[in-house]
Amino acid sequence: MRALVTGGAGFLGSHLCDRLLRDGHEVIALDNLFTGAKRNIAHLLSRPDFEFVRHDVVNPIMLEVDWIFNLACPASPVHYQYNPVKTVKTSVMGTLNMLGLAKRVHARILQASTSEVYGDPQVHPQPETYWGNVNTLGPRSCYDEGKRVAETLMVDYNRQNDVDIRIIRIFNTYGPRMAIGDGRVASNFIVQALKGERLTVYGDGTQTRCFCYVDDMIDGFMALMEYAGEDAAEPVNVGSDEERSMNDLVNCLGEIVGRRLETEYHPLPENDPIRRRPELTRAHERLGWKSRVPLEEGLRKTVDFFRELVC
Repeated sequence: MRALVTGGAGFLGSHLCDRLLRDGHEVIALDNLFTGAKRNIAHLLSRPDFEFVRHDVVNPIMLEVDWIFNLACPASPVHYQYNPVKTVKTSVMGTLNMLGLAKRVHARILQASTSEVYGDPQVHPQPETYWGNVNTLGPRSCYDEGKRVAETLMVDYNRQNDVDIRIIRIFNTYGPRMAIGDGRVASNFIVQALKGERLTVYGDGTQTRCFCYVDDMIDGFMALMEYAGEDAAEPVNVGSDEERSMNDLVNCLGEIVGRRLETEYHPLPENDPIRRRPELTRAHERLGWKSRVPLEEGLRKTVDFFRELVC
């Protein structure tokens, strides 16, 4: 296949490009480099089966492709709250442009959605049928609502124009190539630990997330894109279902770096979810997918990556 990856120089996008090339596909990586970085794909630039295009998905583009992976959008609070209007435009107009491209060239398109569509959930764990509990007016709304509208556009293009769609709802993913200072808890904790600083914990540290290593997440992307069942247009949660508190994460990281980590506690940000865990029946039964990399193993690999940048 000839695959287009929007956000291809980002954390997830660059790993996806690696996987597609390893599987024998041709890849076009498209990125405006707002949060992506050329260093993430530098090892691919000389390959004849890889092409990088600096472009913003808010603007249309004409390409000939078989698959479209639409990952373009800032995904951490620091970045998506920097310019919330642009964040909404990226999710909505960017998805609209990619759907228009998919319609014209008859490509299959996968939308990278997010667990944030569930907001601060009142149902636990969260199944794909749950409509969510999202504040439409809060500081996180530009990301949450942008992704929800992107899902709506995907489904309506499927209903109205028979565009071949896939929707993956990503739960907290971590691993090498995360950006320093992007505001996500795993990278924040690791960088602070390596610098010998106190770890900043928001709330009392009992709030939970399920952390999925990047290699497992990319397996989920590929499994969903290749899935051809009659229900393929329905959203699928992908992530770990091992629920860990922030305090657990601190202790786990302390064992990896070999010392007790000091913490300081700050108020929980507005609308920050207290609990988050995916219900994974669809991923297990339809895709044969489950996360395999234990948190301790994935954190060690991620610490090794950041150690080269920080130390």
